[in-house]
Amino acid sequence: MNFERIFLVGFMCSGKSTLGRLLSERLGWKFVDTDEEIERLEGASIPEIFEKRGEDYFRRLELEVLSRLAKEKNLVISTGGGLGANLLAMDVMKGSGLVVWLNLDFQSFLKRCGNDPSRPLLKRSKEELLKLFKDRAEVYQRAHLVLDATLKPEVLVEKLLENIGFVPYNLWTGG
Repeated sequence: MNFERIFLVGFMCSGKSTLGRLLSERLGWKFVDTDEEIERLEGASIPEIFEKRGEDYFRRLELEVLSRLAKEKNLVISTGGGLGANLLAMDVMKGSGLVVWLNLDFQSFLKRCGNDPSRPLLKRSKEELLKLFKDRAEVYQRAHLVLDATLKPEVLVEKLLENIGFVPYNLWTGG
Protein backbone atom coordinates (compact mmCIF):
# COMPACT_ATOMS: atom_id res chain seq x y z
CA MET A 1 0.00 0.00 0.00
CA ASN A 2 1.16 3.49 -0.75
CA PHE A 3 -0.07 6.20 1.59
CA GLU A 4 1.34 9.04 3.66
CA ARG A 5 -1.14 9.09 6.55
CA ILE A 6 -2.87 6.57 8.80
CA PHE A 7 -6.13 7.63 10.46
CA LEU A 8 -7.32 5.67 13.49
CA VAL A 9 -11.08 5.75 14.08
CA GLY A 10 -13.31 4.10 16.66
CA PHE A 11 -15.54 4.70 19.63
CA MET A 12 -14.31 6.24 22.90
CA CYS A 13 -11.78 4.10 24.76
CA SER A 14 -11.03 1.87 21.78
CA GLY A 15 -7.29 2.55 22.14
CA LYS A 16 -6.72 4.93 19.23
CA SER A 17 -4.21 7.16 21.03
CA THR A 18 -2.31 4.25 22.56
CA LEU A 19 -2.07 2.44 19.24
CA GLY A 20 -1.26 5.66 17.42
CA ARG A 21 1.75 6.40 19.62
CA LEU A 22 3.11 2.85 19.26
CA LEU A 23 2.51 2.82 15.51
CA SER A 24 4.17 6.18 14.94
CA GLU A 25 7.27 4.93 16.80
CA ARG A 26 7.44 1.82 14.61
CA LEU A 27 7.00 3.78 11.39
CA GLY A 28 9.18 6.72 12.43
CA TRP A 29 6.26 9.04 11.70
CA LYS A 30 4.81 11.92 13.70
CA PHE A 31 1.76 11.22 15.89
CA VAL A 32 -1.18 13.61 16.39
CA ASP A 33 -4.26 13.07 18.53
CA THR A 34 -6.99 15.38 17.19
CA ASP A 35 -8.52 15.88 20.66
CA GLU A 36 -5.13 16.88 22.10
CA GLU A 37 -4.52 19.19 19.14
CA ILE A 38 -7.89 20.90 19.69
CA GLU A 39 -7.16 21.33 23.39
CA ARG A 40 -3.79 22.85 22.53
CA LEU A 41 -5.27 25.24 19.96
CA GLU A 42 -8.18 26.30 22.20
CA GLY A 43 -6.25 26.40 25.47
CA ALA A 44 -9.11 24.46 27.08
CA SER A 45 -10.08 20.85 27.78
CA ILE A 46 -12.69 19.04 25.68
CA PRO A 47 -15.26 19.20 28.54
CA GLU A 48 -14.63 22.95 28.87
CA ILE A 49 -15.08 23.47 25.12
CA PHE A 50 -18.34 21.47 25.20
CA GLU A 51 -19.58 23.46 28.19
CA LYS A 52 -18.60 26.94 27.02
CA ARG A 53 -18.94 26.70 23.23
CA GLY A 54 -21.13 23.63 22.65
CA GLU A 55 -20.81 20.39 20.74
CA ASP A 56 -21.46 21.98 17.31
CA TYR A 57 -18.50 24.34 17.79
CA PHE A 58 -16.30 21.41 18.83
CA ARG A 59 -17.35 19.34 15.78
CA ARG A 60 -16.44 22.25 13.45
CA LEU A 61 -13.02 22.48 15.11
CA GLU A 62 -12.50 18.76 14.59
CA LEU A 63 -13.11 19.08 10.84
CA GLU A 64 -10.78 22.08 10.58
CA VAL A 65 -7.99 20.22 12.37
CA LEU A 66 -8.58 17.10 10.28
CA SER A 67 -8.47 19.06 7.01
CA ARG A 68 -5.11 20.55 7.99
CA LEU A 69 -3.65 17.22 9.11
CA ALA A 70 -4.85 15.50 5.93
CA LYS A 71 -2.28 17.57 4.02
CA GLU A 72 0.74 16.61 6.15
CA LYS A 73 2.94 13.61 5.33
CA ASN A 74 4.19 10.67 7.37
CA LEU A 75 1.59 11.11 10.06
CA VAL A 76 -0.41 8.78 12.32
CA ILE A 77 -3.64 10.50 13.39
CA SER A 78 -5.86 9.40 16.26
CA THR A 79 -9.31 10.88 15.73
CA GLY A 80 -11.93 11.65 18.35
CA GLY A 81 -14.81 9.15 18.38
CA GLY A 82 -17.25 11.62 16.82
CA LEU A 83 -14.85 12.74 14.11
CA GLY A 84 -14.39 9.21 12.77
CA ALA A 85 -18.17 8.83 12.66
CA ASN A 86 -18.67 11.98 10.57
CA LEU A 87 -19.35 11.05 6.92
CA LEU A 88 -17.59 14.14 5.59
CA ALA A 89 -14.56 13.44 7.78
CA MET A 90 -14.54 9.80 6.67
CA ASP A 91 -14.45 10.92 3.02
CA VAL A 92 -11.55 13.29 3.76
CA MET A 93 -9.64 10.54 5.55
CA LYS A 94 -10.27 7.86 2.93
CA GLY A 95 -9.20 10.29 0.21
CA SER A 96 -5.92 11.14 1.89
CA GLY A 97 -4.70 8.03 3.69
CA LEU A 98 -5.39 4.66 5.23
CA VAL A 99 -8.36 4.53 7.62
CA VAL A 100 -8.25 1.90 10.37
CA TRP A 101 -11.25 1.15 12.59
CA LEU A 102 -10.45 -0.12 16.08
CA ASN A 103 -13.61 -2.11 16.63
CA LEU A 104 -14.58 -2.54 20.27
CA ASP A 105 -17.72 -4.24 21.57
CA PHE A 106 -20.08 -2.22 23.77
CA GLN A 107 -19.39 -4.15 27.00
CA SER A 108 -15.63 -3.68 26.60
CA PHE A 109 -16.24 0.03 26.01
CA LEU A 110 -18.22 0.27 29.27
CA LYS A 111 -15.48 -1.55 31.21
CA ARG A 112 -12.74 0.68 29.79
CA CYS A 113 -14.47 4.04 30.04
CA GLY A 114 -16.49 3.60 33.20
CA ASN A 115 -17.48 7.04 34.43
CA ASP A 116 -14.55 9.02 33.01
CA PRO A 117 -15.38 12.68 33.82
CA SER A 118 -13.20 13.92 30.94
CA ARG A 119 -15.68 12.48 28.41
CA PRO A 120 -18.77 14.71 28.09
CA LEU A 121 -20.77 12.13 26.13
CA LEU A 122 -20.66 9.71 29.08
CA LYS A 123 -23.26 11.88 30.82
CA ARG A 124 -25.85 10.18 28.60
CA SER A 125 -27.87 7.13 29.65
CA LYS A 126 -26.66 3.63 28.81
CA GLU A 127 -29.44 3.35 26.19
CA GLU A 128 -28.41 6.62 24.54
CA LEU A 129 -24.75 5.51 24.54
CA LEU A 130 -25.68 2.19 22.93
CA LYS A 131 -27.59 3.98 20.17
CA LEU A 132 -24.65 6.36 19.60
CA PHE A 133 -22.29 3.37 19.59
CA LYS A 134 -24.35 1.59 16.90
CA ASP A 135 -24.87 4.74 14.82
CA ARG A 136 -21.17 5.52 14.78
CA ALA A 137 -20.30 1.93 13.86
CA GLU A 138 -22.23 2.39 10.61
CA VAL A 139 -19.73 5.05 9.55
CA TYR A 140 -16.63 3.43 11.10
CA GLN A 141 -17.26 0.30 9.03
CA ARG A 142 -16.35 2.31 5.90
CA ALA A 143 -12.70 2.20 7.01
CA HIS A 144 -10.16 0.44 4.81
CA LEU A 145 -9.14 -1.93 7.60
CA VAL A 146 -10.88 -3.22 10.75
CA LEU A 147 -8.93 -4.42 13.80
CA ASP A 148 -10.18 -6.03 17.01
CA ALA A 149 -9.60 -3.37 19.67
CA THR A 150 -9.83 -5.92 22.49
CA LEU A 151 -6.35 -7.15 21.53
CA LYS A 152 -3.27 -5.75 23.27
CA PRO A 153 -1.88 -2.59 21.61
CA GLU A 154 1.42 -4.31 20.76
CA VAL A 155 -0.46 -7.08 18.94
CA LEU A 156 -2.59 -4.52 17.11
CA VAL A 157 0.51 -2.69 15.87
CA GLU A 158 1.91 -5.92 14.45
CA LYS A 159 -1.41 -6.84 12.81
CA LEU A 160 -1.71 -3.38 11.26
CA LEU A 161 1.88 -3.46 9.98
CA GLU A 162 1.31 -6.94 8.50
CA ASN A 163 -1.82 -5.69 6.73
CA ILE A 164 -0.02 -2.77 5.13
CA GLY A 165 3.02 -4.80 4.13
CA PHE A 166 5.45 -2.90 6.36
CA VAL A 167 8.94 -4.37 6.44
CA PRO A 168 11.23 -3.07 9.20
CA TYR A 169 14.32 -1.26 7.93
CA ASN A 170 16.74 -3.79 9.47
CA LEU A 171 15.22 -6.57 7.34
CA TRP A 172 16.03 -4.58 4.22
CA THR A 173 19.67 -4.20 5.20
CA GLY A 174 20.01 -7.67 6.63
CA GLY A 175 20.83 -6.14 10.03
